[in-house]
Amino acid sequence: MKKNLIKVLFLAVATFALVSCDNPAKMAEAADQVKITCNPEVLEVIAGNIDAKVDVTFPAEYFHPKAVLQVVPVLIYNGGEVQGTPFVYQGEKVTENYKTVTKDGATISERVHFAYVPGMEKSELVARAKVVYKGKDFEFPADIKIADGANTTYMLVEASGEYEMMKDNYQETIPETVEAQILYLINSSTVRPSEVKSSDIKAFEQSLKDLAKDDRREVKGTEIVAYASPDGAVNLNDKLSANREKSAEKAFDKITKKLNAGEVSTKSIGEDWEGFQELVNNSTIEDKELIIRVLSMYSDPNVREREIKNMSAVYQSLAKNILPELRRARFITNVEYTNYTAEELTGLVENNIDVLDEEALLRAATLVKDNAAKLNIYNKAINKYNSDRAKYNAAVVKLNEGKNDEAKALLEKMEKQNCYYKNAMGVIAMRKGNNEEAANFFANSHRPQAKTNAAVLDILNGKYTDAAAKLEGTGTENEGLAMILTNQLDKASAAIKCKCPHASYQRAIIAARKGDAQTAKAEIEKAAKRADYAKRIETDVEFAKVR
Repeated sequence: MKKNLIKVLFLAVATFALVSCDNPAKMAEAADQVKITCNPEVLEVIAGNIDAKVDVTFPAEYFHPKAVLQVVPVLIYNGGEVQGTPFVYQGEKVTENYKTVTKDGATISERVHFAYVPGMEKSELVARAKVVYKGKDFEFPADIKIADGANTTYMLVEASGEYEMMKDNYQETIPETVEAQILYLINSSTVRPSEVKSSDIKAFEQSLKDLAKDDRREVKGTEIVAYASPDGAVNLNDKLSANREKSAEKAFDKITKKLNAGEVSTKSIGEDWEGFQELVNNSTIEDKELIIRVLSMYSDPNVREREIKNMSAVYQSLAKNILPELRRARFITNVEYTNYTAEELTGLVENNIDVLDEEALLRAATLVKDNAAKLNIYNKAINKYNSDRAKYNAAVVKLNEGKNDEAKALLEKMEKQNCYYKNAMGVIAMRKGNNEEAANFFANSHRPQAKTNAAVLDILNGKYTDAAAKLEGTGTENEGLAMILTNQLDKASAAIKCKCPHASYQRAIIAARKGDAQTAKAEIEKAAKRADYAKRIETDVEFAKVR
């Protein structure tokens, strides 16, 4: 019985091989003998294209030696179909320049390529074939299915771009100082009556009186700092400076007896080399560059003094014009100015905007919600101060509104094309599909947003591994997607934080890929609350096994 069955099967195969080789029409009738496989099994759209490797396998004794077989890959989708480049094969006795298939059969690898158009996310790749022999066509009886398609998950990328406002330098409180000084004669620590009555001290007294009436300013304390000029022995100058500290404190107590100077602290500096360098720098003394060089070359005060005294003509000028100014004690009253509050700023914007400086205008713009009001404030800063930051921040407002051309016009008015400018210009280019231009801008900007925006371009260009490397740990919206695209599903789950439909869609993909149909369906339901996602879900191949 078994021997008879084997004979029947052998006879059938032999008969098939015989008619196939002798009759090209039988090649079409035996279409099921041709095997076509695809990698990937489910087509994927990458950077706007569908590319796949197709293996066409012919069994032994299938191909007629004088026949030609044309195989046309066709992508059928909702809305139409598109034909790819045909694969053409010939029997071993055909003299054309096609790929030859001998009687032994063969497996031949091909590439298929299609440019994506909307609708292809639900599609089917098939092969339509015909045998050509002596001018006659023998059509295959039906299309041969190759693969399903097409995965468009990368299109979930958020490509509007990331950017930020430039910060203002507005200070809620501003430190100020009120200062005066008294001068001493050489080698003396006695405060002369003329110094206590000087115009400098009188102005200091008046400032303290004015501060007592100023609601926006508060005296925080006063420092009394005594010095000696850097000429003579160091130890003597240290003692002289310490004595001046004491006499200056007594003089200050008399001057401010009825005034609020806050808590008073005193200190003695000794030789005032820092003041010496500052006065020399601001002077017209000849060879001052040489003096400054000596100070930089030597740190020992004795050596410094010796080297400077060696320049006898210069030293005479120093002794007359510089050193007397360093025999002193300074009264430094520290004051804290309370700047406009948020409420005051918004009120001034409405009623007296002209009193606001650049920093106050930039801060005020952050306090209003209406975009037109923001732009009005930024325009004031632009017109009054030619503020680059105001131009940039106004451009950001336009970017938020989707008005890319208006944003670009504002950015182009900036005098300094800084990193913020380059990133924002890259965002505009990316939004317009000018990805190469965008990439150049992002590459030349060192803002962290430029890096995440460059990752968006990587995703759009199919460079998923590069995108994942740039986005890992950033906590940005596209991080989870990059991990999905590189099939790092656990990292993707950890990266997706929010509870929005966009996040639910990604979680649904992760669950579907892990075979967790229950979770996938639950997340799909959440994602479907967004209308465009509800429509996408219907055709998304990611959910083919969980619907």
